[in-house]
Amino acid sequence: MNRSRDWMQQAKFDLEHARKGIVIGDYDWACFAAQQSAEKAVKAVHMLHGAVAWGHSVLDLLEALSEEYEAAPSELLEAARRLDRHHIATRCPDAHPAGPPRRYYTEAEAQQAVTDAEKVVTWCDAHFAH
Repeated sequence: MNRSRDWMQQAKFDLEHARKGIVIGDYDWACFAAQQSAEKAVKAVHMLHGAVAWGHSVLDLLEALSEEYEAAPSELLEAARRLDRHHIATRCPDAHPAGPPRRYYTEAEAQQAVTDAEKVVTWCDAHFAH
């Protein structure tokens, strides 16, 4: 059973969670949810093509997709690079010199993460229209 549409739907839910995180001031979790959204969207495209995608790097997942199916635009790769920075550092206190991760994230950074995730999700979602 191909569950690619389930992964795409969850990517969209995660993106909405990221947007809500900004509204309530949870900028660290907004950044993480944005990264998760993009990761799940790219994995959905891999699954759509019958492939299994492993790992958490949006950049690596997009590059693998580019090698097998379709090259991702350079602006998407740049968005992926920014999003990948949010996978661990948003959740793990030892990723920073001192204090909890929440201390290191701003509204502007969360807005950028959501914008980046929106680009990735939109690009990936277009694959389901065919």
